[in-house]
Amino acid sequence: MSKKYHDIRESAYEANMQLPKLGLVLFTFGNVSAADREQRVFAIKPSGVPYEKLSPKKMVIVDFDGNIVDGDLRPSSDTKTHAVLYKHWENINGIVHTHSTYATAWAQTQRDIPIFGTTHADHLTVDVPCAPPMDDEMIKGDYEYETGFQIMNCFNEKGLSYEDVEMVLVGNHAPFTWGKTADKAVYNSAVLESVAQMAYLTEQINPQSPRLKDALIKKHFERKHGPNSYYGQ
Repeated sequence: MSKKYHDIRESAYEANMQLPKLGLVLFTFGNVSAADREQRVFAIKPSGVPYEKLSPKKMVIVDFDGNIVDGDLRPSSDTKTHAVLYKHWENINGIVHTHSTYATAWAQTQRDIPIFGTTHADHLTVDVPCAPPMDDEMIKGDYEYETGFQIMNCFNEKGLSYEDVEMVLVGNHAPFTWGKTADKAVYNSAVLESVAQMAYLTEQINPQSPRLKDALIKKHFERKHGPNSYYGQ
């Protein structure tokens, strides 16, 4: 195992191990990657390996074109999606893909997750976007590669910034999240699942629930993220 990839292997391993602890994956249904921008590579979970059998040395090193650089195992089947996002979105260093229950259920409805409450507004000022299902020509092509463009096209069409909105639902598929670190991407994945669950329950209690009003969205987002933020130490 090459020592020059030690840090991202460790980071990817630790982040992947958080997914079962947080209840975000079943069996091997998920993956995390961690990027090294200077070397233009990322470490990602090997395909189909149970979490309890993972180790840092089993993480596979891949370049931003999806080519294996170092490692003995086959990388995650979602590797090309990660590669596309790293190549085009230069300010992310971690990506998570899960099939967590509530976020995936929303993806299967092909609906954005409405911003109903302040928990959502603590992290986003907009609905969680849902990318439309991939068209037939893209499906027939390099599917995982095209998934990266499916996500980016959604953000372009909705006028969203990947730095402001660090999560997406892929229509009829499942969620992806990202961040400046692999740990932040995992955090965003857990937040997305919680927000998805709360939005589902909100609509069960009252199908006509109103969206959170703008003043509360602004207040809750800016107390954490604005120039005069005062949440935390």
